[in-house]
Amino acid sequence: MDFVIFVIAMGVLIWGADVIIDQSERIALKFKIPEFIIGATLIALGTSLPEMAASIAASYNGKADIAISNVIGSNILNITLVLATVFLISTKINPARDFFAKDSTWALVPVLVFILMIFDGTISRFDASLLLLLMGAYLLFLLQDAKNIPNLEDIEEIDESTFSWTKVAPLLILGFVLVIIGAHFTVESASEIARDFGISEWVIGIIMISLGTSMPELVVSIAAATKGKVDMAIGNIIGSNMANTTVVLGAAAMVHPMPIDAPAYMFDIATMIIATLLLVFLTANKLYTKSAGISLIIILGLFLNNTLQSM
Repeated sequence: MDFVIFVIAMGVLIWGADVIIDQSERIALKFKIPEFIIGATLIALGTSLPEMAASIAASYNGKADIAISNVIGSNILNITLVLATVFLISTKINPARDFFAKDSTWALVPVLVFILMIFDGTISRFDASLLLLLMGAYLLFLLQDAKNIPNLEDIEEIDESTFSWTKVAPLLILGFVLVIIGAHFTVESASEIARDFGISEWVIGIIMISLGTSMPELVVSIAAATKGKVDMAIGNIIGSNMANTTVVLGAAAMVHPMPIDAPAYMFDIATMIIATLLLVFLTANKLYTKSAGISLIIILGLFLNNTLQSM
């Protein structure tokens, strides 16, 4: 029964996030926000809502292992599963934006800051405030960078006759309600499953919950890639990882300081670092190829194999 509740709750969580993403994109198009900015901010934050809701709910209920492992697992899966899928299904990837010069390091910085924060065994509210401040710096960078993007007038505009705040606002509220309800029951049912099968909450968070909460990124990125909007797809992945490590982890720690036994989970933490470094390497050398996708899948396989063996 707990597994059925988990699947339904995860579905509600993802459905709610999808509603928010759709309406956020409509708002962005109305105000002529560039495609990459939509992917790296509104859609990235929207697809990170499941992680945020699940981690905040876990932190509130004193389940720090679920909250932290969800972020680590999602960061790993966004790169090794979602980005790899984009590389493998795209016929040609030639993004207009230089992701190495402007963006990929923004995914690495919060990971390095996270490593420094866990040395004392706790992610405190002070740490959380620094993470949230880092996300603010990234958003400020994107907004300033958007001013330098030429031909803003060429950005696709939404049909004004089909846009109505009276329709958009209620749907946004509905999406947030679904996300909150779905997150609560996802965490509670996952905890029960862990107890029933004698699996640690860390493993539940880093596999089951992170896989489920990464589905919006996967769906959105695949949809963007198949439509030739590679900038939006890659921007969504970079922005989502940035949001996971700063907003999701920061919000969860603000709710309740979270202890972490870093040495016990060194493999997972190291995998997140390696995956992020590989993201920087691929963007630096513009290796947007199927071979790069296969390399990422290999890292995913090693990660899943180690996690399943530890169960």
